[in-house]
Amino acid sequence: MITYISRCVTFGQIAEIVDEGATRCATSGLLYGAIFLFGAPFVYSCMFRTKLRNKFGLPDAPAPDWITHLLCGHCALCQEYRELKHRGFDPNIGWKQAQQQEMMAPPTGQRMIG
Repeated sequence: MITYISRCVTFGQIAEIVDEGATRCATSGLLYGAIFLFGAPFVYSCMFRTKLRNKFGLPDAPAPDWITHLLCGHCALCQEYRELKHRGFDPNIGWKQAQQQEMMAPPTGQRMIG
């Protein structure tokens, strides 16, 4: 629903995770919104889809990234968001908080010795 109402929010969340925190959510979202006013946000958003594909070795199918974002930007962003969630990232909390949670998570496979 958020993507339908305000794509710039979803895009900012995706961009922050894909860039591993180098690009802040707010910065990417605002830039996407500004480019949206000129009618060509797909030019910016398709670059992050390409980064996401390259990062996880995903195929460029069924269409090139720019066509996917041009013809169905909402769908492309939802798909990218779901892919990140599927791979264990939570775009809602951002890169920095995700890293802090990972560092604070208890080690797996340990037992109390009594």
